[in-house]
Amino acid sequence: MTVGSMKNSYSMQANGQKSGSNESFRFVSEKRTDIQHPKPCDQPSCTLSVSNVSYKVSERVGPWWDLPSYRKKWTRQILNEVSFHVDSGQIMGILGNSGSGKTTLLDAIAGRIGNSGTLVGEVFMNGRKLRQAQFQHCFSYVLQSDNLLSYLTVEETLMFTAQLALRQHSTGAIRRKVAAVMAELSLSHVAHTVIGGRIFPGISGGERRRVSIASQLLQDPKVILLDEPTTGLDSMTANQIVVLLAELAKRDRIVVVTIHQPRSELFRVFSRIAIMSCGELVFCGEPGEMVEFFSSCGYECPEYCNPFDIYVDLTSVDTRSSEREAVTYRRMHDITSAFQNSEIYQKITFRIRQSCNRLNKPMIPFKSKESPNCMSKLGVLVRRTVRNLSRDRMGVIMRLSQNLIYGLFVAFFVMKLDMDVTKGAVQDRIGIIYQCMGASPYTGMLNAVALFPALRAIADQESKDGLYQKWQMFLAYIIHILPFSIISVFIFTSFLYWTVGMNPDPWRFLCFTAVIMVPHITGELLTLVLLGVVQDPNMVNSGMALLNIAGIMVGSGFLRSTQQMPELFQWLSYLTFQKYGCELLIVTEFYGLNFTCSTAGVFPGTCLIKDGNLIIDQGYPGAPSRYTLDFLLLYAFLPALVVLGVISFKIRDHLVRR
Repeated sequence: MTVGSMKNSYSMQANGQKSGSNESFRFVSEKRTDIQHPKPCDQPSCTLSVSNVSYKVSERVGPWWDLPSYRKKWTRQILNEVSFHVDSGQIMGILGNSGSGKTTLLDAIAGRIGNSGTLVGEVFMNGRKLRQAQFQHCFSYVLQSDNLLSYLTVEETLMFTAQLALRQHSTGAIRRKVAAVMAELSLSHVAHTVIGGRIFPGISGGERRRVSIASQLLQDPKVILLDEPTTGLDSMTANQIVVLLAELAKRDRIVVVTIHQPRSELFRVFSRIAIMSCGELVFCGEPGEMVEFFSSCGYECPEYCNPFDIYVDLTSVDTRSSEREAVTYRRMHDITSAFQNSEIYQKITFRIRQSCNRLNKPMIPFKSKESPNCMSKLGVLVRRTVRNLSRDRMGVIMRLSQNLIYGLFVAFFVMKLDMDVTKGAVQDRIGIIYQCMGASPYTGMLNAVALFPALRAIADQESKDGLYQKWQMFLAYIIHILPFSIISVFIFTSFLYWTVGMNPDPWRFLCFTAVIMVPHITGELLTLVLLGVVQDPNMVNSGMALLNIAGIMVGSGFLRSTQQMPELFQWLSYLTFQKYGCELLIVTEFYGLNFTCSTAGVFPGTCLIKDGNLIIDQGYPGAPSRYTLDFLLLYAFLPALVVLGVISFKIRDHLVRR
């Protein structure tokens, strides 16, 4: 489509003329002398009005290592008095270059801007001002990235989302709802295809976008906000997505979408077009009004050019040099001033006032609030997590075998434990206990770092949609890992314990297994706690390694006897699970165990300790009498970390909102 044909199309629509071949690029328009305000009886069923929304943040002048500049702050204006009005049945496209404020504007409309800056302005639905608590229940927001579980099918993805959002529906009703949404978004043909990811193929990028949109439609929203829904898609697929959104808008919805580089064919698709630059609304109106407005400002769009590209480039600020920045900023400011003094802007402000002053305002159209109770949501999250992760065959195999693989290395290195103290009988047993206590938390940490960040990203998004709270996803993941952890540790201890020849008592073997279980699960739980407040998994990985090393040094008693440590470290040792685990393993292995000694060719005093009880008394005096208490204290770490994790993810709620 050329700009001339688009101009002609809009002029003929305004004058009721039929196009002729010899007029394909002629633009005919009449200068309006008055504003055609809509009559009160023409009020649509739903309206969205944004009035004078501004947002500014304070930022540090310099980096943290430059203290003089770091102490200084400067204020940056992200949004500056943005106002527009959209009616139901319309789709509004927000254009602008990167950094123009498009995403921030959507966040402000959706109430997703936290306390990190100063936000002023008002958002009205049907002329009623929205309170902060109402934003989440009013708007559906589709983010730029598709956070979907890779191993679920399209139908399963939507079914689980519907089960989280809808309560007073039977299973059959939910299935019919999901089927209707898939049909509405042309997803029925891929209903039983997995989403896929980087490792294995699934549905296409455009279909992933439609799945994200379908997840929002399940709650019947009247207003849908989409941030760059065409990112990463080819031009034809991007065009199809926007056309689909326009069809959704025609079904009594309001659709607001930010878009970077729309094709010229979409000129007729958008009901309203807004152009932003440097946080300012440079233009907002109908497509035909856009061409007319820029032409009146002296900026004709050349024929055969995409007007979107021309006008976005025209209003952008070029920062490559101070001279170019000054010239382009002045041009953008002049266009913005012309728009604010135009009849188009006056019509917008009139529609906002008309909507707010309307008598008998319709109620605010909230999304469906028939969500299930807390336990039902937790059950749905557990089923979804188990179904998704259990289909990762390589992941399941690694989770079950990673401890066993480590046990193979230990067994190969030790081969067979001896009972002769001169051949390292005591030292080898202590070494195995040290390795078991030190390595088990690492395997748990690796599991959490590999699997949980993807679930955390989904929880961040779905919690903002009001489906559940982040700590519920945390609990669902814990419930999912318990069977894997128990089986994995049991396989590891069954192989290592009997292969190397530790104390051959079935009861002691069960105690050994029960003790090793805790460091493995604790390592994963502690990693989850850190992932709640630390965004970067690599930092969590490093932090867990340091914490585990510190726990072994302070609590195990292997590096230095507890009695010989400074009093501060003695008190700190009670806060480590390694203290109780090592005591239990030492008692389990050495209590009542007698060693032999071949005195030939050894130094005097080598065979003084042949009784396992003496070894316990030297390193852990009184440990046998604390055996039951140590077990209770060791297992107390698990519920304590669960509680700490819930607190961590409640803190994350606050941090993400900021």
